[in-house]
Amino acid sequence: MMAGFGQGTRRHPRSRGRNWSRTGPDRATLGIIGVICAVAGFFVLGIILGPVAIVCGWLAMGRTWARSGPVPALVALVLGAIDMLLAIIWLAGAATPGSGLF
Repeated sequence: MMAGFGQGTRRHPRSRGRNWSRTGPDRATLGIIGVICAVAGFFVLGIILGPVAIVCGWLAMGRTWARSGPVPALVALVLGAIDMLLAIIWLAGAATPGSGLF
């Protein structure tokens, strides 16, 4: 009589829709973090925050170039690339001889 007790949970240990790993932040959170890093990178440490925004955007997109990806992930990827490019141009311009502050 008690032989079937608990058998349903052994066959389906997780509820439907919860079959992913919950060890890290989800894609929406990564997209928002990427956008914040990209916007902050325009003001400070663009050479560091730009690549961080690119990585967060890429991971939030699911590491694919799907057109139907989340908007914050795409925004983070594009702004991070622009941010990193501007930081590299700024560093290259600061490194040229004769272009000091005065």
